[in-house]
Amino acid sequence: MAKYILFDTETTGNQESDRIIQIGGMIIHEQEELQTGNNDFDLGLFGYIEPKEEIEVYDDLCFTEVPISVEAMEVHNITPDLIVGKFPFIQTDFYKKLQTYNLPENYLIAHNIGFDLGMLQKEGFENHYTLIDTFRCAKHLLPQMPYHRLQYLRYALDLYKIEQEEAQKLHIVIKAHDAIGDVLVMKLLLGKLVEIVKSNYPDIDPMEKLSQLTQTPVMMRTFKFGKYKERLIEEIAHEDPGYLTWMRNNLELDEDMKFTLDNYLH
Repeated sequence: MAKYILFDTETTGNQESDRIIQIGGMIIHEQEELQTGNNDFDLGLFGYIEPKEEIEVYDDLCFTEVPISVEAMEVHNITPDLIVGKFPFIQTDFYKKLQTYNLPENYLIAHNIGFDLGMLQKEGFENHYTLIDTFRCAKHLLPQMPYHRLQYLRYALDLYKIEQEEAQKLHIVIKAHDAIGDVLVMKLLLGKLVEIVKSNYPDIDPMEKLSQLTQTPVMMRTFKFGKYKERLIEEIAHEDPGYLTWMRNNLELDEDMKFTLDNYLH
């Protein structure tokens, strides 16, 4: 039966040399008795009905010799003294389970998975999971939202109203920019995304659809930064096409913005 591995990392920084110092993870085991022939078990796994669930929770600080940047400490409040004496990431129980279930029939899930998967790969991890990026899926399924950051969606979708009950069941303490707290919010967000997929695509397995959306670049509608922030990209493509060319050639952009600019520039 499929395993759903939701995870989040906190790191020493966001440069190439930086490493993992905290891992938060949940491993949700699909229960065979939940299968009803109409995919109802997917909702059960992510909190919308009350089946028997088997969920493993992992919340570990990890040692590394790479210094923690002050900018990173400002975000996650993990100071060097907190990781002294902890196991390196590859010696944690979570990493061992991650390797055990590393098969295409299982799902590896994160919000902006490119970053977190990149951190795993620095530790020698080679991915064979089917990937789901809740960040990109949210862009596809919630285009009306101005932002798709996890903490923004936590409040915009009223996830904060139900998170405490879920946290108590799993014995989790919720804190912003804390790995396991973010994983809990991600689990609730995933449930919302599954719900939307089941409504919009009733004949498609929701996890397969989320996997497809993860692999599909998003056509962005508005600029999120810069002198044209909040303006429609289509309008600026007509008014100031040189700006799009400048952005494409000079800025470090994510895949979705590259895809969008290339669409207008070619």
